[in-house]
Amino acid sequence: MTRTEAPLPQGEEKSRVVRRLFDTISPRYDLVNRVMTFGMDRGWRRRAVGALRLPGRALVLDLACGTGDLCRELEGWGYRAVGVDFSHGMLSAARTSAPLVQADVLRLPIDGARVDGVTCGFALRNVASLDAFFSELARVVRPGGRVALLDVSEPDGPVMRLGNAVYFRRIVPVIGGLLSDRGAYRYLPRSMAYLPPPEAMVAMLRDAGFPDTDRQQLSGGLTQLLAGTRG
Repeated sequence: MTRTEAPLPQGEEKSRVVRRLFDTISPRYDLVNRVMTFGMDRGWRRRAVGALRLPGRALVLDLACGTGDLCRELEGWGYRAVGVDFSHGMLSAARTSAPLVQADVLRLPIDGARVDGVTCGFALRNVASLDAFFSELARVVRPGGRVALLDVSEPDGPVMRLGNAVYFRRIVPVIGGLLSDRGAYRYLPRSMAYLPPPEAMVAMLRDAGFPDTDRQQLSGGLTQLLAGTRG
């Protein structure tokens, strides 16, 4: 008999599930990421920070910062980084000298047009509302500022797409179960279903106030990078 999976949570329930999940996996999150991505996640973060193209000492928020990998990358490029996450477990496990704030990325405790840029790594599918998230980015980023947002993707080619689906849905939960929490790493591949089609996501970010938004596929389409300038 085929097991029927429970529907993915929505709204506030989704926020509670995601917070609890990341609190649970925070102690070994970095290790599992390195193993799962074969270390490619480092290059993806470099591409995201490079896409900002901001002047030195620009103030950049890293939203859903987790353990601070992107904060460290931002500081390495000479930016002033501030990390924001609503998971206490992730912030407790963070390894960065950047200031860290526990807050909901949909309701940032920051005045409008106060930051030069925003990065976000692999959390677009975890927010309760992507429209609300993009609107919040537009609120806090100054005109001319930049955003660079990473998340998982499905490759265009059928062979790579099939291989990625098998790996992400079958192998990743096994790796996660061996090294961390199997239930969490069963949920994370399923969470790809939250992401709109790429062209819809680009249109959403443009409509929110980043009119030149473009999308790049990284590593053959395993990951996508959305980058745009605040109009």
